Amino acid sequence: MYDNNLFSAHTSANMHLIADIAKAINGEYSAIFCYAQLAKSAPNEEARNQILEIRDDEINHYKSFSQIYASLTGRQPTPQIIEQCEAHYEAGLRAAFKDEQMTTDFYLDIADRTNQPYIRETFRRASADEQNHAVWFLYYLTAN
Repeated sequence: MYDNNLFSAHTSANMHLIADIAKAINGEYSAIFCYAQLAKSAPNEEARNQILEIRDDEINHYKSFSQIYASLTGRQPTPQIIEQCEAHYEAGLRAAFKDEQMTTDFYLDIADRTNQPYIRETFRRASADEQNHAVWFLYYLTAN
């Protein structure tokens, strides 16, 4: 998987990486709750199912990032909801689209800053998923 010895020294760069992984965990944790709410307000079954599929991806990211965090720190993360969910469907789509776009870049930045292949690949894959999610949210935004 990855070599914990490379993270044994708590350098500034490593602490920054760990903080960013914690931020990613919180973002995924927040998205899981918001997308459940967004799916409930979807106007049709197709949109609802697609949003729930995106939510499943976010759950998988959350689990992967939490595992990485625990391996690097020796403790489980304590996730917090860091974003409020929009109450209305269209506003929720718009917020989700923006968040997914920003998260795409954030995950690529994390991937670029680590020398651990497993972490790099996990965040690159998650970045690709986030870009895909953004496209779906944009599709449903423009379909309305």
